[in-house]
Amino acid sequence: MSQTVLVVLTSHNTLGETGRDTGFYLPEVSHPVDVFDRAGLTVEYVSPKGGKAPMIGIDRADPLNAAFLDNPAKMAQIENTLHPSQVNPSEYAAMFYAGGHGTMWDFPKTPDLDRIAAHIYEQGGVVGAVCHGPAGLVNIQLTNGDYLVAGKVVACFTNEEEVAVELADVVPFLLEDKLIERGATVAKAPNFQEKVVVSDRLVTGQNPASAAGVAEQMVMLLKQQFSDWNASVSVSA
Repeated sequence: MSQTVLVVLTSHNTLGETGRDTGFYLPEVSHPVDVFDRAGLTVEYVSPKGGKAPMIGIDRADPLNAAFLDNPAKMAQIENTLHPSQVNPSEYAAMFYAGGHGTMWDFPKTPDLDRIAAHIYEQGGVVGAVCHGPAGLVNIQLTNGDYLVAGKVVACFTNEEEVAVELADVVPFLLEDKLIERGATVAKAPNFQEKVVVSDRLVTGQNPASAAGVAEQMVMLLKQQFSDWNASVSVSA
């Protein structure tokens, strides 16, 4: 079984009509990737357009951010993300949607990413997302036609948090509302407090404080998957 995680980054770099930059939020990559690295997993990156992914949240006071930024191999991956057409979903054990407001514009409009995630999930893999990353979940449909999030409990950047950062009228939709529309139940913590939810093999987090926790829960699920797979191989042998 593969031990590779596909991290999804936004390609969108403009925050509506505000004139402000956006992109993926670095701590929602640096913190989870640190968890994946320490677990011995391989990490690859994809974005809706491929190539260089726009980055925000560059705070070098955060040691994991600084370590990520100072790692030439990791930065080369960010500069050269895969295009969805280059991805064979059978090669991945998990898919993780990093956040950042940019995701709200392009994640839901990239059907190839939806198909990749559905394939990974239905082959027994794990899907994770944090903060605005669950924007990538809203249009994923399984082979039976059901939305991936239907009937599941999820966490995401909440309506209250969107109001608090004064972007509720800037984003194209409210993520919490859209997930509920797709049949999910949204579990919340107070604004900007950690909240991680595991529902079957879907792991979601509410905000940046939840990023490492999502990765940790994904690793726990993957370890169980690897253990079950190894056991089945031993039995068949």
